[in-house]
Amino acid sequence: MAPAVPPPPPPPQNTGAALELLVHGVGGATPQEMLGDPRTVRVTGDATAAVYRRTEDAHGEKYPERYRDEPVAEAYCWSGLTSGNGSRALWLLLLPFMVVNLAHWMRPTATGRTRAVRLYGVVVRLVALSLTVLLTAAACEVALDLVAWQCAGTPACSERRSWLGFLSSHQGGWWSQPGRRLALAALVPAALVGLLWYLSNRTWSAYESQSPLDAADADACDPDGAEEAHGPGAADPSGEGRDPVPPALGRPGFWYGRRLVARLRAAHTAAGFLTVAAAVSGAAARHDRTAGSSVPQVFGAVIEGAIVVCAAVAVWVVCRRGRSERARDMRLDGALITYLPGSALVLLGLAVLHAGWSRPEWQSSGSLPGETAFRFLALGQGLLVVVLALVARSLYRRTPEPRTTLYGLGGPSVAMLACALGGVMTGGVAQRVADWLDGPGTPGMGEGSIIEGPPVLLSWQASVIPVLLLLLLAPVLYLTVRTARRARRMGPDIEAEYAPEPPDRARTRRIARIRATAALTDSAPWIVGVVSAATLLLGAAAVVGSWTSGEVPGRATDGAAAPVESLAEAAQSTGSWLIGFGFILFVASGRRAYRDASARRTIGILWDVGTFWPRAAHPFAPPCYAERAVPDLASRMCAWTATTKGRLIISGHSQGSVLAAAAVWQLPDTARRRVGLLTYGSPIERLYGRWFPAYFGAVPLLGLNRSVHCWRNLWRATDPIGGPVRLATDPDPGVDRGPLKDPLAYGRTTALPLPEPILGHSDYQADPVFAKERTALLEELGPRLPRQAAGGVSTQKSSGRSSG
Repeated sequence: MAPAVPPPPPPPQNTGAALELLVHGVGGATPQEMLGDPRTVRVTGDATAAVYRRTEDAHGEKYPERYRDEPVAEAYCWSGLTSGNGSRALWLLLLPFMVVNLAHWMRPTATGRTRAVRLYGVVVRLVALSLTVLLTAAACEVALDLVAWQCAGTPACSERRSWLGFLSSHQGGWWSQPGRRLALAALVPAALVGLLWYLSNRTWSAYESQSPLDAADADACDPDGAEEAHGPGAADPSGEGRDPVPPALGRPGFWYGRRLVARLRAAHTAAGFLTVAAAVSGAAARHDRTAGSSVPQVFGAVIEGAIVVCAAVAVWVVCRRGRSERARDMRLDGALITYLPGSALVLLGLAVLHAGWSRPEWQSSGSLPGETAFRFLALGQGLLVVVLALVARSLYRRTPEPRTTLYGLGGPSVAMLACALGGVMTGGVAQRVADWLDGPGTPGMGEGSIIEGPPVLLSWQASVIPVLLLLLLAPVLYLTVRTARRARRMGPDIEAEYAPEPPDRARTRRIARIRATAALTDSAPWIVGVVSAATLLLGAAAVVGSWTSGEVPGRATDGAAAPVESLAEAAQSTGSWLIGFGFILFVASGRRAYRDASARRTIGILWDVGTFWPRAAHPFAPPCYAERAVPDLASRMCAWTATTKGRLIISGHSQGSVLAAAAVWQLPDTARRRVGLLTYGSPIERLYGRWFPAYFGAVPLLGLNRSVHCWRNLWRATDPIGGPVRLATDPDPGVDRGPLKDPLAYGRTTALPLPEPILGHSDYQADPVFAKERTALLEELGPRLPRQAAGGVSTQKSSGRSSG
């Protein structure tokens, strides 16, 4: 006899007031703007992120009978996590780290591909490690090679720089020996590594270290980071019959990856110190291996061997463990995070002491042999990106999703862009410093140069930038023409949409142009793909050219046809200017943002989008604000539904809709049944679903719709960011509402004598559909409270001040 099927659980009983929890989008908003009232009060939170209400609604849950028709409005303001402090604009210098961290989260959807998913994560972490080494190597190139070795060792250069007098080789002072100059200059890159460690540790404490409310979970369920290998909703691979793995964003430990960040911080800090130690000890050891050295070569050999061993340990730490998400990762590998960076720092100290040993016979000439290191770094990054592309393509072919960016190659393309950004920034610094030290000469060209200049590879990489820009003209021109044609084709449809109002050609053209331009967002993946592919090929050509010729492009083409020689020199000079200008632009933008509030707001928007994801690949990336915001929202919703038993709508605009969805995923089933989700101007599918399919793809979004009580998504054709959710099911779940009419009125009327603005991505609340859909969501959540007799007093218990 078949067992009886248990009856479905009863619908939640509505015993309290309704709440609308508003979450703003990119750029931030004040509580007064969100609530439409200058009088607001903070309910819970701090100066960084907090929940606010109107003053008159401060204790709204005490009097639910007052809110039968309109919900209590709360505003969650999280702009202080991203764009509140001017000094945060300096995070622009960490842009390559942030971009490579995004590549970690862009892997295609995978189910049951444990090894492939782990390999994807390992390769991304190795690319991230190479960027740390590249940044440190560039600092060593500037401080050790260009300043301490070349300029201080060349009288013609050091005489022009009075601040280098005590290091000058021709003055014969205590610091004039090459090894001692290198030892002193090593303080600069070592201080840079220490600063990155400090910022990573401090931002973790300020943003991401907030312990969850339920801190009892340990990491015993997933000691080896196996959770990284599971796709959202994948079955348990152990075959032991346990429940399926929940969607990734709903796992308890997703927003608390303390253990991995600490491990990666230790490994990257050690790698930075070891890079400096290798640069210092390598120069001294090479001299000691020559005849006539006063220092036994065994000392240098022992230090170099220890550096290799410690570097192997750092690479093993990066490869060994990924993210653990099934349980909150509360433990720390205390010995590892203490002794690995400490050992690397000790080796750096030994290298400095070894280099500072007196060697009267040692004279510096030419440049430090760092060319090979930069070539291997560039070659290694290219190979890692190719491997990452093969793994990503394999994952996509196993579980293809039509809307996935570049057929699964979005992550490798973004990783390639991160390497290119790292090359532009590091090469720009080296090129500008070399030009500054060389005065009127051009480093590497021989004629008029007093120093050798930076490695030849950096000049070749700079030379391909003009070529890359020329290659981009074709797709940019194509998109421009296509957008103009699309706008012209939209004209009759727009006039028909607003009929019977008389046509206005200027008004029609403006609406069509904005709609066609908004559609360009969907073409962005192909631009990224073209740039990444061209960067990979041109970068490989630069490595080959520098390796085979050993000269900068302007000299490598000497003797060739006149047009070829002229083009090479033009590409080298233009590229050198562009690569230096790119770095100066980063610095100038950061400085302007520090002084200008409007610029600070604009730059803050970049981090609103780029730092949503936890630091899973690079620990020196800007901090993840969602590790604070998502638990805040989830805790607030749980507190409301538990204490009031009332209805709740979480209403998110733009990036706030992504935070809202992530918070809903974190709710327990009992709380989720009382929650409705209202999103508008949302990039949750248009951007996140396409670029991050394993976390916001079709399957996770369909699961979100089925798990939440009700969901509505509003979008406009004029919005370049927001779009429909596109839940392709039968029957249609009816989540999307749009495209909404924008502008609301085509021309001037007696009721609207002034022209209505085209709102695009903003002011969704101004559309009457917004209030209509919010009311419909409240009705779906449950009936309104019955009206009480006049003068009646509610008997519901209240906790007074709302807690979260």
